[in-house]
Amino acid sequence: MVIQAKNLLSPQLNEYIRASADRDIEVDALFGQRYLACGSSGRHFILRGTPGNGLGQYLNGSTVEVYGNCQEAVGDTMNEGTIVIHGSCGDACGYAMRGGSIFIEGNVGYRAGIHMKSYLDKAPLLVVGGTAGSFLGEYQAGGTIVVLDLDGTGTPVGNFCGMGMYGGKIFLRGDRLPALPDRLLVREADAADRAELSPILAQFCDRFGLDQAKVEDAPFHVLTPDSANPYRQLYVTNIV
Repeated sequence: MVIQAKNLLSPQLNEYIRASADRDIEVDALFGQRYLACGSSGRHFILRGTPGNGLGQYLNGSTVEVYGNCQEAVGDTMNEGTIVIHGSCGDACGYAMRGGSIFIEGNVGYRAGIHMKSYLDKAPLLVVGGTAGSFLGEYQAGGTIVVLDLDGTGTPVGNFCGMGMYGGKIFLRGDRLPALPDRLLVREADAADRAELSPILAQFCDRFGLDQAKVEDAPFHVLTPDSANPYRQLYVTNIV
């Protein structure tokens, strides 16, 4: 099924999608229509243009591939499935996601991956090919975030990365780190870390046609919470 989104408002477009019995759905000429694929399972979406806020909220097993940029709250509270963005993404991507994967070829805005969590066999994954804004992984409780800064434009993340983090892991590519909260444990990736990271990078590179060896040929740092002091200085002015 192919839907031309031009001149369709969000409720109309979503009604067409919900009414379709097709598994594979392509939507062209998107221009800010909101809440696409919310709660969806068992479908494959190809979206062209710019989806509006709330793409893939509560996603429950579908695959969503976007050829263009996305606005805010992509994958909010998603449970399962995959979102692939051939472009950049706005703020609060992956908010409270509890499963599934989001792959972003370009940059992501503020507060990506906040409140991410893991439960039983579910472990969410967020991979960013460019850079991330401030408050990446705020209050992260589980799952994995990877920021690659493939263009080498500067530090991979903005201010207050991992603020209030108490679970999960963040990988940052490169040797130019921002100021980080002193309650995080920061180390260079060792062999075990790289073994964990390699299949993640394989997925990312396969999605976007990149050379995995070149992506891996760089320093990586690993950020984890200081479990000995889980609540000390959640918000601080003292950063190192």
